[in-house]
Amino acid sequence: MRKFPTPTEQEIDEGPQKVSFQIANGNARQTCILQTELPTKVQAQKYLMANWPIIEKMARDALAAGAIDDGAIRLTAS
Repeated sequence: MRKFPTPTEQEIDEGPQKVSFQIANGNARQTCILQTELPTKVQAQKYLMANWPIIEKMARDALAAGAIDDGAIRLTAS
């Protein structure tokens, strides 16, 4: 498995990263935000793509439950 480069000082200072994505909601799009514990955007995006089926299901379940906060569905990766 490929190792990630060491995070830069700026990335460490910025802290855990968020990744935004959208899912279809009928004819509209729903914004979703995934909060991760990963230090870089690249790692957070790769986590999203590697776990897409699970994250998409979580987002759709939250949408069905009406769990929308400030116009976005907020998810947390542990």
